Amino acid sequence: MKSKILHYAKEILIFFIIMTVFANLLSLYKSSELNKSTLDLSLLKTINNTFFELDREKPILVHFWATWCPTCKLEASNINTISKSYQVVTIAVKSGSDQEIKNYLDKNNLHFITINDYNSQLAQKFNIGAYPTTFIYDKNKNLIFSEVGYTSTWGLLLRMWWASF
Repeated sequence: MKSKILHYAKEILIFFIIMTVFANLLSLYKSSELNKSTLDLSLLKTINNTFFELDREKPILVHFWATWCPTCKLEASNINTISKSYQVVTIAVKSGSDQEIKNYLDKNNLHFITINDYNSQLAQKFNIGAYPTTFIYDKNKNLIFSEVGYTSTWGLLLRMWWASF
């Protein structure tokens, strides 16, 4: 019995390692098409009818997501956690009206700054092809990390910490 449990545990571990490698390779492939330019965002109106302005002295995480995206929903709490300690702006793409996005955020207890990209103009500027997509820029607004797909809180925290130097 013990050997069967060890066998299944080994199989499950191998499966997770293979899936992790596959997910990272897929993310690397998908992120190769992203806009790698220095961040150039002017004043953007948020869904709360305020204007977001970049803090030029801090790194920033720019996160593209959608209310209809299941992976985005899984990752949202990670982004919410990061937004408590770092500069974060999220961009909801083709996700309805400002009020619909506010309702979604309220329902899921999310409190990050959100821009409504109702016509995908910003997504096109960044060459977004899949959601979620996350960019991390250093304090000089140079891209240092990009990720397509799910990213853990710890992975994001480590990358934002690294971007702070």
